[in-house]
Amino acid sequence: MKPVLDLVTKLGPARLAAMAAVTLTLIGFFAFVILRVSRPDMGVLFADLSAQDAAAVVRDLDARGIRYETRGDTGQTVMAPRADLPRLRMDLAGKGLPSQAGVGYEIFDKGDAFSSTNFVQNVNHLRALEGELSRSIRAIGRVQAARVHLVLPERRLFERDRELPSAAIVLKLMGDLDAGQVRAIRHLAASAVEGLKPERVSIVDERGRLLADGARGEQGEAGAFEEKQTGLERRLRSQIEEIVAGIVGPGRARVQVSAELDMNRVESRSETFDPESRVVRSSQTRTEASQTANNEGSVSVGNELPGAAQDKAPAPKDSSNKNEETTNYEISKVTRTEVVEGGRVKRLSVAVLVDGAYAPGPDGKVAYQPRPAAEIERIAALVRSTVGFDKARGDQIEVVNLRFAEAPTPADFVEPTLIQSLLSPTKEDVMRFVELGVLALLTLIVLLVVVRPLLRRVLASDPAATPLLGAAGAAGGVDIEAGGTILVPRENQTARLMEFAKINGQIQADTVQRVVDMVRASPSETVEVLRNWIQETP
Repeated sequence: MKPVLDLVTKLGPARLAAMAAVTLTLIGFFAFVILRVSRPDMGVLFADLSAQDAAAVVRDLDARGIRYETRGDTGQTVMAPRADLPRLRMDLAGKGLPSQAGVGYEIFDKGDAFSSTNFVQNVNHLRALEGELSRSIRAIGRVQAARVHLVLPERRLFERDRELPSAAIVLKLMGDLDAGQVRAIRHLAASAVEGLKPERVSIVDERGRLLADGARGEQGEAGAFEEKQTGLERRLRSQIEEIVAGIVGPGRARVQVSAELDMNRVESRSETFDPESRVVRSSQTRTEASQTANNEGSVSVGNELPGAAQDKAPAPKDSSNKNEETTNYEISKVTRTEVVEGGRVKRLSVAVLVDGAYAPGPDGKVAYQPRPAAEIERIAALVRSTVGFDKARGDQIEVVNLRFAEAPTPADFVEPTLIQSLLSPTKEDVMRFVELGVLALLTLIVLLVVVRPLLRRVLASDPAATPLLGAAGAAGGVDIEAGGTILVPRENQTARLMEFAKINGQIQADTVQRVVDMVRASPSETVEVLRNWIQETP
């Protein structure tokens, strides 16, 4: 314990204060570095939150003791440890957070239905429909957020012409939606709302692009047919490029497809009768027989006299017979109704340009060689089979072999090594490496600029001369004070100490030899001096 106290006493208050300051600085700095490096990786828990939802989420995280960060002017983005994101989202969803993300049918779990008016019930029902549709649409992969607006006309009594409902959907996308996904969203909304038709659903993305037009008319139908035509051309071009690239090589063929579609909707009805296949359906026979006597005669005075009837001759009689037979025949009849929707392929035009072959020439250079006509014909036959060529329809297919402007330069595929894989990190890894690099650089700067000078000052000796006992004088350039103290300057202390050790040894040897000579010269006096020393020693 005494050496420690001696060392503390020797250092002095100034050096102790400097050492304490250096120690506290190092502890604080390295604590900051350790906490910064060991900080959990943060991810987005919720984004685009309202102020109410953000406050509720933050209160819940504070109650759980989970570290979080908020970003944005009003804290609309909440960050949490990435490893806890799925669990936190499920727990907060169980508590109905964020509530402004879209309320569903749980709105009817709150409040008293008996005290609500009919208007409030209708509004809540509309909000519930919109919220449930928003949740369903957000389940699609590329949809980040969705908002649904429904227009449901009120039902009235004695109403003949009822207005149809409509819907408007605003999407925030992560990428682009294809035509199939847009149609799926329209049909999803139409199936969830009574009386809503898919063509009355409008869809707009966050950039203001119209993905689906809810207005009915020729413009909307024209857009649908144009979309269908473009999709058909893209599909045929992809199929042709795939099959031709397998023959001439990737990137050595150019394909263009032009499809002409019939936009007319045709509805036809026809009836066909077969006279040879008649069948008696019904038969009716009618016979009539009648007989009448003609009592009428000439009117005269004689006919009116009494007894005139006795002299009258018998009247002639008329008879008639009538036979009528009716037979109904059933002839086989075929009634055919055919409806042909618009969008039929009316005509196809396909142009295929293929590059030639390249082979080393006599001089060792790559030379161009045109492809044989038989090979071009086989490629054309494959293209005709791919697109469903119909000569009666007027289809045209042209396959031409021409040299491309640039010769092919095949790229050698090299499988990436482990080092190359490590040199291709993700964005998160890059940010982490940059953060660690900055902290390491700051640590090095602190050590070189702050710690090293402080340690040098603390551990260095006093700039004043170091007192060393001695008896000699100016030997070796060392100053000796009157009391035998040798003053060694601070500069080149190691070399000076070595010189001092040598000089000190010589001084000690001379001193011992001088004492021996004095004892030999005066032995009695020496004995007397030793006796006095012994008596003085306690």
